[in-house]
Amino acid sequence: MIKHIVMWTVRGDSAAQKSTAIAQVRRSFESLRGRIPGLLCLEIGADHSRIDYACDVVLYSEFASQADLDAYADHPEHLRVKAEVAGLRTTRHQVDYAA
Repeated sequence: MIKHIVMWTVRGDSAAQKSTAIAQVRRSFESLRGRIPGLLCLEIGADHSRIDYACDVVLYSEFASQADLDAYADHPEHLRVKAEVAGLRTTRHQVDYAA
């Protein structure tokens, strides 16, 4: 199994702007459920700690194999979501690991 974790800091000068961006990221990624073969689990979470070094949003997903994660990266639905959220972030961090 491969675990794929991505964290973003979203754009926004106010809490309301950040909240709107977080909601869009959540909606976009949740739309992938059931649409991508090999995507076993998908969770989206928004930070509520409000500490200065925290990211705003995290994506946790699981894939049966590295080949499934590679296919996800190029899947048209994933590419659509990447385009939807690309302008919403200021930073992005990613970790993939075998479990």
